[in-house]
Amino acid sequence: MAKEDKKLKQYTIEQYIEMLKEAELLDKYELWGRGGEVIASLTYDSKEAEEGTLFICKGAAFKAEYLQEAVSRGAYCYVAEKAFEVSGSIPFLIVKDIRKAMALLANKFYDEPWRDLKVIAFGGTKGKSTSVYYMKSIIDGYIKTLGKKESAVISSIDIYDGKTREESHITTPEALELQRYIRNAADSGIEYLGMEASSQAFKYGRTDGMRFDIAAFLNISEDHISPVEHEDFEDYFSSKLKMFQQTDTAIVNLDTDHIQRILEGAKAAGEVVTFSTKDENADYYAYDIKKDEHSISFRVRCRDFDEDFILNMPGLFNVENGLCTIAAAGKLGIPKEYIKSGLSNGRSKGRMELFMSRDRNTLAIVDYAHNKLSFERLFAAMKEEYPQYRIVSIFGCPGKKALNRRKELGTIAGRNADYVYLVAEDPGQEPVEKISGEIAEYVKAQGCPYEIIEDRGQAIKKAIDMARGKTLLLITGKGQETRQKYGTQYLDYTSDTEYIEKYLI
Repeated sequence: MAKEDKKLKQYTIEQYIEMLKEAELLDKYELWGRGGEVIASLTYDSKEAEEGTLFICKGAAFKAEYLQEAVSRGAYCYVAEKAFEVSGSIPFLIVKDIRKAMALLANKFYDEPWRDLKVIAFGGTKGKSTSVYYMKSIIDGYIKTLGKKESAVISSIDIYDGKTREESHITTPEALELQRYIRNAADSGIEYLGMEASSQAFKYGRTDGMRFDIAAFLNISEDHISPVEHEDFEDYFSSKLKMFQQTDTAIVNLDTDHIQRILEGAKAAGEVVTFSTKDENADYYAYDIKKDEHSISFRVRCRDFDEDFILNMPGLFNVENGLCTIAAAGKLGIPKEYIKSGLSNGRSKGRMELFMSRDRNTLAIVDYAHNKLSFERLFAAMKEEYPQYRIVSIFGCPGKKALNRRKELGTIAGRNADYVYLVAEDPGQEPVEKISGEIAEYVKAQGCPYEIIEDRGQAIKKAIDMARGKTLLLITGKGQETRQKYGTQYLDYTSDTEYIEKYLI
C-alpha cells in the first residue's frame, strides 16, 4: 500500500506525533522508550506491514487480529481511536479521529506531493468524470507540443499516475492511496493532475492537508442519501462545499441550484471564476448552442476571446462540462487553440459513448448516468436530440446505497422511456430481485412496460433483438467497468460497451 520511495524524505515517529498534536488530533501515546524510529512504511493493510511500519487501525469492521498480524510482520507502531491488547510492548498513538489523522499522516509520509504539480479537482453531483477527461484531453494536447509527459488522472473510471494505469472502483481514493498516486505522478515528472472530488472524500477527510490549484463546482442535486453515505441532503451539500476551503481558484457554474449558497462558500477560495449558459455576466458565457448530427457546437465569450467550440459527443448538457474546462484551462494559461482541439478530441470512456447499427436504425449510448440529475438531463437531451427514436432504458441501482435512487430513477425512466429493462448494478449484499422489484413499482406507476433480467448482457442482447424501427438504447450505470460488486467482492464481468460491440456492431 504505502511502501518506501527512495526519493521520499523520511520522518521519525516523534515528528508524526508533533504533527498530530498541532492538529489537535492526538489523545495520548506511548512509545515504551523506543523513540527515534524512522517510519519506513504506512499502511492499513496488515498483509503489507513490514519493519518500520506505522500501522493504521481503521474501519467499523476492524479486528484486533489484523493488528496482531501487522505486528507479527514487523510493524513498529499503530495508530487507532482506542488501545488494543497485543503481544509485546508495541508503541501506539491514540487519536480522536482516525480518518482525519490518516489523511495528515499520508500527506506527511508522501511529503506533500501535491505541491510538486498542478492539481485540478472537479466536484458536483453530475459531470465530474466527463470534465476530468475533457481537461485531460486539453492538457495533453498542449503539453505534447512541449515534449512533456501525459497528465495524471484520478477518476471514478480509472487512474493513471505515471507508474500505474488501472480501473477505479471509488470516485476519490482513501487518503493513503490518493497521496501515493500524487507522489507517483510527481516522481514521474508529471506536471498536471486532474481528479474527481467526491462528497464522501470531504466528509471523511480524505483530502485533508492538501490544496487544489483549481477546484470546480459543477452542480448539486440530492444524491447519496443512505445510512452508509450521507444522512440527509444538508450533510451531502455541506460536505461538497468543503472543497472551497482548500483551493486557490474556485470555478463555479452559475446555472446550478442553490447558487447563492455555493457562491458564499466559494468566498473561502483565493479567487472565484464563474461560467454559465444563461447569465451573460459570467466570466465564461456559452451561447449559440447547436446540435449537428452527433456533435454540438457553441460559442464562448470571455475576457480573452469570443470563439466557436465543438464537442464530438452527444448530450447537450455536456456544454456545461466543456465550458467548465474552458474556464479551468484559461486559468492555467493554455492557449485557446489547444483548448479547442482538446475539447473536440475529448472522450471519457463509458461516458455518452455512441454506437450504431449499420443501417443506423438502432443507436446505443453507454453512459454512467446513475442519479436523479444525470437521468433527468440524459432523457431530456436524448428526446430533444433524437426525437424520432423510440427509447429503451437499461439500468439498475446499487445495493444498500443511495436508496432514494430507486424511486427517482424508476420514475424518470418510466415517464420518459418506451420500455425498461431492470438489471444488476453492483447489488452488493442485497438481492438483485429485491432492488429491481422496488424500482419496477415506480416504472409501472408511470404506465411504462418493463422486464427484469439480472444479467446485463442478456438484457442488452434482448433489447437489440427486439428493436424495431428507429430505436435508441440508453444503457446506464456501469459504462466501461469490468467488475460487478456481489456480496463484499468485485467479480469480473463483461462491460456494457463490449456487449454492445458484440451484439450491435
